[in-house]
Amino acid sequence: MKEYRTFWVALIVLALASPVGLYLPEVMKAGAAWGEWGVDEIQRMIGYAPAGMERTADIWKAPLPDYAPSGRGNAPLHFLSLFYILSALTGIGACGGGAYVLARWLGRRKG
Repeated sequence: MKEYRTFWVALIVLALASPVGLYLPEVMKAGAAWGEWGVDEIQRMIGYAPAGMERTADIWKAPLPDYAPSGRGNAPLHFLSLFYILSALTGIGACGGGAYVLARWLGRRKG
C-alpha cells in the first residue's frame, strides 16, 4: 500500500481543489461552470438546443443535482464547496473500492 501513497495524496489534493470550478466562473462572471450546461443554457448560448440533447435530457437524473442535497442548490458558495469536496471523496471511494473488489476477484480467478 505504501507504493500508492503519492497517488492517494494527489487524489485528496484534487478533491480539495474541486471547488475551484465553483469560484472561477463566479469571479470571472462566466455563468455556469464550463461544461455543466443544461439544455436551456445551451439554447441561450448558441441560439438553439441540439435535438439529441433535448431528446436525452430527461433520461438520467443525478442523485445529487448540483452536487448538493435537495433544497441546498442555492446555498452560499463556501457551503457548496463542502458538498463538492464530499462528492469528490465519495467518487474516489466508490471508484477505488470498485477497483479493489474487481482486482481481488480477478486475482482469485487466476489462482
